[in-house]
Amino acid sequence: MSTPSSSPPSFVFMTFLLIYLLSLFPSSCVSRTTNTTRPPRGLSIDYYSKTCPQLEQLIGSVTSQQFKEAPVSGPSTIRLFFHDCFVEGCDASILVSTKPGSKELAEKDAEENKDMRAEGFKVMSKAKALVESKCPGVVSCADILAVAARDFVHLAGGPYYQVKKGRWDGKISMASMVASNLPHANSTVDQLLKLFNSKGLTLEDLVVLSGAHTIGFAHCKHFVDRLYNYHGTKQPDPTMNPKLLKALKMSCPPFGGNADIVVPFDMTTPFLFDHAYFGNLQANLGLLTSDQGLFIDPRTKPFVQQLARNKQKFFQAFSMAMEKMGSIGVKRGREHGEIRKDCSLIGA
Repeated sequence: MSTPSSSPPSFVFMTFLLIYLLSLFPSSCVSRTTNTTRPPRGLSIDYYSKTCPQLEQLIGSVTSQQFKEAPVSGPSTIRLFFHDCFVEGCDASILVSTKPGSKELAEKDAEENKDMRAEGFKVMSKAKALVESKCPGVVSCADILAVAARDFVHLAGGPYYQVKKGRWDGKISMASMVASNLPHANSTVDQLLKLFNSKGLTLEDLVVLSGAHTIGFAHCKHFVDRLYNYHGTKQPDPTMNPKLLKALKMSCPPFGGNADIVVPFDMTTPFLFDHAYFGNLQANLGLLTSDQGLFIDPRTKPFVQQLARNKQKFFQAFSMAMEKMGSIGVKRGREHGEIRKDCSLIGA
């Protein structure tokens, strides 16, 4: 789960590119222990059972409609949740807009978040408005985001898991805190492990949560060095599948390419939440350096192999890892948090 875009800006172009890529990499070409942590005190599945008992149905009505109208809403919202939790914890600070005239930008305006798709924010705006109309001033934006992300995982074919709730919205959103707290497209496994460990996540959590790249898309800028100048060698990454290299070069020139062009993380089943991502890594079809590194590194390779063989194991592990990630830096009480009526405005 790195910073690349979660959805394609140009769907027409992507349709042709995808047909070409799928012709090169049919799904048959890839093969097909989880850690838990106690949630912060106060998080529970039935947190809103008395104050907003219809919460999940309300959010579900929005997510299901958005999934039908704009499928890219799925990876966009899931990506929002990842980026939110890794920076200042799961407190909806990613949704805050920069105040006019402010010298400090909000998280969403950080360089690493500039290519966030509008669909994810639209989902949150619609869901929050509906929830406020039925349960005013009760449900946090942070909890709505956690539930919406789960909904889209399931709508795309992934597991359904219970979401513990009780998060409050954060009072701080600073762009300067983003870069050092997010994984990057060219991160090494050592760098990823250091970051994940700092969030209370393990090596296995790293591999499992990276499986979110089973859906979504990345801009050329995040992997173009692998195609033309890997580690300053002026040569492509020797670990990349030659067919993938050829296909990507057709779409992403070394200079002056269309900044809007994106390609799927998962070349075999790009719109389905499944375990093909891990099989792709075994076939050297990982799109990002940070993806393929999980199969190259001897510490993470065994987990990649396990998850490539067993979809149900991946689904079970992913559900538990999402609960664990959703517990990072949770805010509780008015001293540390608030319940926003407008997710984009602190104090609203």
